[in-house]
Amino acid sequence: MNGKRPAEPNPGRTGKKRKKEVMVDFSDAVTEEILKKQVAEAWSRRTPFSHEAIVMEMDPFLHCVIPNFIPSQNFLEGLQKELLNLDFHEKYNDLYKFQQSDDLKKRREPHICALRKILFEDFRTWLSDISKIELESTIDMSCAKYEFSEHFQPKQIVKSLIPSWNTLVFFEVSPVSFHQVSEVLSEEKSRLSISGWFHGPSLTRPPNYFEPPIPRSPHIPKDHEILYEWINPTYLDMDYQIQIQEEFEQQSEILLKEFLKPEKFADVCEALEKGGVKWSSRGPPNKRFYEKAEESTLPDILKDCMTLFHSEALFLLLSNFTGLKLHFLAPSEDEMDDTKKEAAASAPDSTEEGTSYSSSEPETNPAAISSNSQQSNEQTDPEPEENEAKEESSVPTCQGELRHWQTGHYTLIHDNSKTEFALDLLLYCGCEGWEPEYGGFTSYIAKGEDEELLTVNPENNSLALVYRDRETLKFVKHINHRSLEQKKTFPNRTGFWDFSFIYYE
Repeated sequence: MNGKRPAEPNPGRTGKKRKKEVMVDFSDAVTEEILKKQVAEAWSRRTPFSHEAIVMEMDPFLHCVIPNFIPSQNFLEGLQKELLNLDFHEKYNDLYKFQQSDDLKKRREPHICALRKILFEDFRTWLSDISKIELESTIDMSCAKYEFSEHFQPKQIVKSLIPSWNTLVFFEVSPVSFHQVSEVLSEEKSRLSISGWFHGPSLTRPPNYFEPPIPRSPHIPKDHEILYEWINPTYLDMDYQIQIQEEFEQQSEILLKEFLKPEKFADVCEALEKGGVKWSSRGPPNKRFYEKAEESTLPDILKDCMTLFHSEALFLLLSNFTGLKLHFLAPSEDEMDDTKKEAAASAPDSTEEGTSYSSSEPETNPAAISSNSQQSNEQTDPEPEENEAKEESSVPTCQGELRHWQTGHYTLIHDNSKTEFALDLLLYCGCEGWEPEYGGFTSYIAKGEDEELLTVNPENNSLALVYRDRETLKFVKHINHRSLEQKKTFPNRTGFWDFSFIYYE
């Protein structure tokens, strides 16, 4: 089992463990009756309180700090050794990256046992007395280790508590008690802590807040000439489009490299690096943190690139790439079946590159990225409600933005994340020297799961297309301080940019 090291002696697991039992107390000053009453009064009134043995503050929410929580240094050193000898497992998703031990509830190491006893017996009684909250005896604690570049749930910081040896911090979990572990910046030191929860009556939570939906728009009337102006001619070849669609329908995703013409891509990058674009920070920080370009401030070349992704011609090209009905000229599934029958008897008429739909289509529409890679048509077909919605709103739409990503930026999955069938498009710029370990990649996961279904790494002039279903969520991984290495090779570069669009049938 994880956490066991049979080759190492561990008296705490032998039949004579009582002989090795360790006893410890927490700070006498905190339990002193007068101080205890003062702390309880401050808690009930929600007023700050300061004493050398305990500090209570209200900003940004009620929290207490007890320095020198355990007086015995010998005990702390023994505890540290036991903790470092535990098995740690990497925990990694949109919210965090760190190493966590197994549950400490049943560990038999003497110092861990002693700490568990004072926390969930003696200290729990003290905390119930001062907070007037009936806390349960449930034991819920583990050890976390954070090393270089690791973190927990990045947010905008209102107040910081510097990790300090033998310091206990506690606060009431509430709808406003947002907290984080900032990224560890030292390559030599690690942050070792024990954390857990005391369970009590649930608090009444406010109603969920739903953000206003981002407006969607139909295509802009622009014919195929815009494709010839901007896109690598390889991708306008009808035979190649058929190959792309076959691969896309198998994988539900594809990466098209060197997508824009070299001269156009160079002009876009030059405009981005030159500055002059006004960027606004997108939040709130418990959902996302990155910069979005204000389109009214874009130079012409960037406005033209945004127009490309909104254009009617690109909607049709994406239909050819994916088999999705993003344009009225793109056939429906029934029409595709009829077309294939006709194609068996006669070759398709010659068509103009990039503006028509091939009659020799693969047999099925793409299965969306999901937790089951071998889905049947029945599993991936929209629900009746969605079919009705499509009939009512049959005009394909999109939404998009130009984003700037740099150290500290991220997006998070949240409870109110809306999921639906959609095609994601990403075109990256300024990614020279970017490494996956920096973060900034887009991850797709199934609802309720941590395991990644797909990772899209930033790559210059590469167009990523991903079709996702209602059970698939996505996030952009927190960009850590390792990303500053990019400056060694590109001194004027801070992060990268992407054109991010979502298309709906």
